[in-house]
Amino acid sequence: MKRGLFDLNDPWFRPLWRRVAVTGLALGWGLFELVAGSAGFGILFLAIGAYAGWSFFVAFTPGADD
Repeated sequence: MKRGLFDLNDPWFRPLWRRVAVTGLALGWGLFELVAGSAGFGILFLAIGAYAGWSFFVAFTPGADD
């Protein structure tokens, strides 16, 4: 069952490497934007990365929607 715009409990996210890659990409892009001088986009992507990290590593329950 989809619970919003972004379904982070989708079976596609079951492999650990995908969860790490998505979280790392968002956090890395946020840091890049901050260094490049774009604070708005930096904060946005850091928030997305923090939400993904929390969803994937704290609240993640693989197979909950099967």
